[in-house]
Amino acid sequence: MSHVINIDRRSRDHPPYQVERTPSGRPIREHEQWPASNARRLAAALKRAIDGEVRFDGGSRALYATDASSYRQVPIGVVVPRSVDDVLVTVDLCRQFDAPIVLRGGGTSLAGQGCNVAVLIDFSKYLDRILAIDVEQRKAPIQPGCVLDELRGAAERHALTFGPDPSTHDHNTLGGMIGNDSCGVHSVMAGRTSENVDELEVLTYDGLRMMVGQTSDQELRAILAAGGPRAEIYQALDRFRCTYGDLIRARFPKIPRRVSGYANLDELLPENGFNVARALVGTEGTCVTVLQATVKLVPSPRQRVLAIIGFPDVFSAADCVPEALTFGPIGLEGIDQLFIDFIKRKHLHHQERQLLPEGHGWLIAEFGGGDVAKAAAAAQRLVGHCKNKGHAALVLRDAEQQKKLWAVRKDGLAATAKVPDWPETYEGWEDSAVPREELGSYLRDLKALFHKHGTSRRSTVTSAAASSIAGSTATCARKKDCATGASSSMRPPISSSVMAARCRASTATGSRRRSCLRRCTAHN
Repeated sequence: MSHVINIDRRSRDHPPYQVERTPSGRPIREHEQWPASNARRLAAALKRAIDGEVRFDGGSRALYATDASSYRQVPIGVVVPRSVDDVLVTVDLCRQFDAPIVLRGGGTSLAGQGCNVAVLIDFSKYLDRILAIDVEQRKAPIQPGCVLDELRGAAERHALTFGPDPSTHDHNTLGGMIGNDSCGVHSVMAGRTSENVDELEVLTYDGLRMMVGQTSDQELRAILAAGGPRAEIYQALDRFRCTYGDLIRARFPKIPRRVSGYANLDELLPENGFNVARALVGTEGTCVTVLQATVKLVPSPRQRVLAIIGFPDVFSAADCVPEALTFGPIGLEGIDQLFIDFIKRKHLHHQERQLLPEGHGWLIAEFGGGDVAKAAAAAQRLVGHCKNKGHAALVLRDAEQQKKLWAVRKDGLAATAKVPDWPETYEGWEDSAVPREELGSYLRDLKALFHKHGTSRRSTVTSAAASSIAGSTATCARKKDCATGASSSMRPPISSSVMAARCRASTATGSRRRSCLRRCTAHN
């Protein structure tokens, strides 16, 4: 089955779009030119209308021109809203000026999602509150600028936690995690972000504000009977799932995480409760602006023990991921030798490195529960199993030592950037997703691909992200060359997600978000 992606660029007074290419034709830079006069008029209108900060000066625009990626896109301007009303007015004015918007959290995106030639709306300064902790229902309504560790700290007082925990957990925001569908070490225990979102309050580009979540047949009939813009969206989504449901069931990979395109479209299917909120998680703000989210909390094990296993290389460690998961860890992480070599070169974590058993690739499995003896026994079963296969392994019970070891992984991006006497590296893509059973062979093929393109001496492979989401993804210490050479070959076979590209392209150029969502879902 073939698909055609049509990009609607007919928005009024649209600024020119430029693509710069190498002599061979490869795109090296794509950007829009936003008229300065329009930017000045928009800034003046915003300053009159909102209480938040309006930053259209050169210094602020430069500060927000990058995120954690290699990209630099100078924004039209920056808005730091003090209230939800400020967000509503900002989006309304941007629509009147036909200005695209980008929603900004902690700026930790590795693939450029947090920067663009657009009005950046930064939620992290003021719209960062935990609105409540419902201990009985294990839920928490939060604002999108809430930092993950703030939520986890508040929940831990009730022996609860938010499961997904990326390594940037001390400064990434929940809104960014919803945009990315983030995972982390403990998504083994709790699932990815989309599986921990109960309800979203959202705003479309043309001003429709609504609550979305799981939708029963009775609720759908009531929405459609009420008519209006909300009914139009739900009608289009219903038509989409009827048209493409069988294709989604047949072609979406059956793996714990998908990272290509609009990867949660299966949440719209009847068997998944027509869950619009979960379908929107991972769309990177290209369909709606999230004003508030109600997220699920899970019990936080009071006692934790680590099992650490050494392997001849990271590929052997990846091969062991499916087997290690059968022992029931609450977290699983992988580290490779080149990563350790990098932190040695930078003179980091000398004592913590001594905690690793002999090897050149490692798995760190965390076990937890209410009793430390039971957690240690579970860890010992995995360690004993691996020792019987000839691997060095140990159990780490001391809480302080565990904390130090996790700190090594947390500093992963910093450790692999600007390594002394090593060529510069560049972030190229966020994640790639593969079945956990194929993780080892995937990493071997990826390393071979680096070597084919002459980057094997400048790149490192780690199964860290793979293990952290139940062995379903892998990331590399990204080099621009290998990202260019590998991206097409690693794309999961999700045919129906090409429709999402149309929606993404339209919103990136400032077309109306709800109209784009309607066109995307009705596309055939």
